[in-house]
Amino acid sequence: MSGTWSKTVPAGGKWSGRIGKGKELTFTALEAGANIAVLLYNAADLTERYNMPDTLKAQYTAHLTTGNVLMSDNGRVLASIVEDTLGWHDPVAGLTTRAATDAKYGTTTYQAQRNEWFRSGLENVTVELVRNGLGARDIVPPVNVFSKVVVEESGALRFVEGHCPAGARLTLRTEMDVLVVVSNTPNPLDPRTAYPSVPVELTVREARPVDAENDVCVNHRGENRRAFENTWDYYALL
Repeated sequence: MSGTWSKTVPAGGKWSGRIGKGKELTFTALEAGANIAVLLYNAADLTERYNMPDTLKAQYTAHLTTGNVLMSDNGRVLASIVEDTLGWHDPVAGLTTRAATDAKYGTTTYQAQRNEWFRSGLENVTVELVRNGLGARDIVPPVNVFSKVVVEESGALRFVEGHCPAGARLTLRTEMDVLVVVSNTPNPLDPRTAYPSVPVELTVREARPVDAENDVCVNHRGENRRAFENTWDYYALL
């Protein structure tokens, strides 16, 4: 791919697409208060996908920011975070459901409201997965880009309001050919009772080659480097 590709995902919208390795995928909040759920799969083998527990355990964290990587269930790096203007993104709160969406924002249906109905994250990602030969059983915990959810000492989860200003950005560098699935739906823990209406822009461009000796993601932890080495070996043998 040469040049830049971009797409705006409206509030309640969804999208999926295959992005080759060595690209930068940037998410930009076009207004304050955004949240977009992101799922990743190995485009060449859809049984390999983002693994939230391994990602957090290996990097000793409960949130994601620059230097962190998104690991697969095969111990490889699907993508790494190379730019982040917020410093905190939520990997633990999951997706909204139909029942929770109706309870919080009021019951809506496509038949009554057409494209103004309130979509749920679970429904959105299921539709996109089916379009790519997968299904509901292939759903994994997403990364909720632009949201901050704090884990208290008690283990309780607390959503931090006002975390995302207009123009906030997160950039993923794809380390593998990936299927990306996104849902522009609220974070399940967002206490706002009005359905958020924040469009998010996706931009894809070529990334610079990885400098293994100096790269912030490769060298964030020893576990990161080992996951990168697993990834490089995978492609060396293809």
